[in-house]
Amino acid sequence: MFKFLQYRARAAEYGELAKSSSGKDDTRKFEKLQDSLAWRADNEQVLANQYLDAVNGGETERLRGAALAAEEERVLRCLGAAVIMQWNSLPTTLQREIFDTAGSVGTLLDTVALREQIARFLHKHRHDTDPGTI
Repeated sequence: MFKFLQYRARAAEYGELAKSSSGKDDTRKFEKLQDSLAWRADNEQVLANQYLDAVNGGETERLRGAALAAEEERVLRCLGAAVIMQWNSLPTTLQREIFDTAGSVGTLLDTVALREQIARFLHKHRHDTDPGTI
């Protein structure tokens, strides 16, 4: 049972004792205890809610970040496809700049392998986008 529920249960018990008490002093004492426990229950509930928000907030941010990453990946794929479709019509200097830039994306250890993969891809598809070549 959550702590705030325990405080609320005890506050309710003191509320019943205040109603059934015979003297004003006892009634006041039980009402003060009831108020104190109700205040603690409210504070504990706020803390519990803040904890859940903090825990779930990280998950929400992670999911939002994943959605943004997926959207950006789609945009980058579309841009990359558009560049490849126009590759043969690009000036050679621009082709080299794009190749060098693309080959340098990522970690230094992967650069050589990535450049080789890009070169193989471009060589394999060099005539795919040229309408005059069959």
